[in-house]
Amino acid sequence: MLKFSESVSFDRRLAPFDIAGSKAHSAMLAHVGLITPGERNAIHAGLDAILAQIKGGRFAWDEKLEDVHMNIERALTRRVPAAAKLPTARSRNDQVATDMRLFFKYACAALGVRVLGVQRALLGVADANRGVVMPGYTHLQRAQPVCASHHLLAWIEMLERDRTRLSEVAGKANVCPLGSGAIAGTTLPIDREFAARMLGFVDRRGRPRVTQNSMDAVADRDLFIEFALACALLGVHFSRIAEDLILWTSSEFRFVSLPDAFSTGSSLMPQKKNPDACELLRGKSARLQGNLHTLLTLVKGLPMTYNRDLQEDKPPVFDSFDQASMCADVLEGTVRGMSFNRGRCADAASDPALLATDLADYLVSRGVPFREAHHAVGAVVALAESRGCAIPDLTNAEVNRVHPRFGKGWASVFDLDRALSMRKGTGMPGPAQVARQLARWKKTLG
Repeated sequence: MLKFSESVSFDRRLAPFDIAGSKAHSAMLAHVGLITPGERNAIHAGLDAILAQIKGGRFAWDEKLEDVHMNIERALTRRVPAAAKLPTARSRNDQVATDMRLFFKYACAALGVRVLGVQRALLGVADANRGVVMPGYTHLQRAQPVCASHHLLAWIEMLERDRTRLSEVAGKANVCPLGSGAIAGTTLPIDREFAARMLGFVDRRGRPRVTQNSMDAVADRDLFIEFALACALLGVHFSRIAEDLILWTSSEFRFVSLPDAFSTGSSLMPQKKNPDACELLRGKSARLQGNLHTLLTLVKGLPMTYNRDLQEDKPPVFDSFDQASMCADVLEGTVRGMSFNRGRCADAASDPALLATDLADYLVSRGVPFREAHHAVGAVVALAESRGCAIPDLTNAEVNRVHPRFGKGWASVFDLDRALSMRKGTGMPGPAQVARQLARWKKTLG
């Protein structure tokens, strides 16, 4: 049963947050007169010594004491007799809730920095490859030409939403549950706002933020789920980026080359260079989604308030943080070392069929309703296929038999530079807009 019920094997990583919470709690107890200033100082000195031991790898964790809280409390009590007063007006229920909110604030900030690193790496590659043009795809079929930089900037946009999500989770974590006790607070004259200030649970004006219902404070696991959701969505985005890179490195595409440090060879086939890092990013995405599902299932049938089931809320959260952080580091390294095969991209983007929509736009500019223009261009595409030639190789007579509004200037549409230069509206992939977006992201990302 001891082995079955212990959590110190994984919650020991909360030690810095647990010690910070205990120092704030003891300071509050001294502030309201429940312990003396001397007792507070002795408790703080003892906690600092224990933290130094933990950081130095010299602290002896004991599974028989179940969790990080009791391990630290036992060690502190042996050092400082006054530590026997530390549990005053506090339960492990509000203690762990406080620890985890401190953890989430830290984890969201740390993971956000790593995502920022990926964005900056992508921005550097996008800036260095402004002149590369490649096909954009829908349904994995060539669709329209885009600047490669525009494609990389799309990934940056995705990741910016992830950073925003992490920031929002951190904001929701910034409310202090300490003082809620086991379920119904305490009869002792504590000052919850004092402890909240000490721990940094304050708004932008420095006012303390504390939970408003003691039952909800110890039962709530929304933050766990929202953090896991943010990590799962981040993993999905990493996976989609990885899938593009896997396709682009294949012999059929050959748009990019990935760095050797993030690729591997085959144990049998000497010619292979496998995009293992990207494939593992796809796999990690499934793991992050599994952690989210674990948490949703864990809490769905629990009555108020605390139940021991909730001990299992930490491994999925810790794993999501660790795996998402590692994924970000690996993707950043992969991106920084990738290079575009400019010739191969240019060859793929030179396919005239990519500009079929531009031909429809040409007809629209000559007064033809778009649906009619779309149908007419479809007929021209079919005609070129039947002739076994590219669209621009058709004669004026052939094209004008399909629709008289094509006139004589229709073939001018099939100029790639013209096509891109005309895409100058906000968010479009033309050179002018790409330059504008690169400048915007340089300012945003620093």
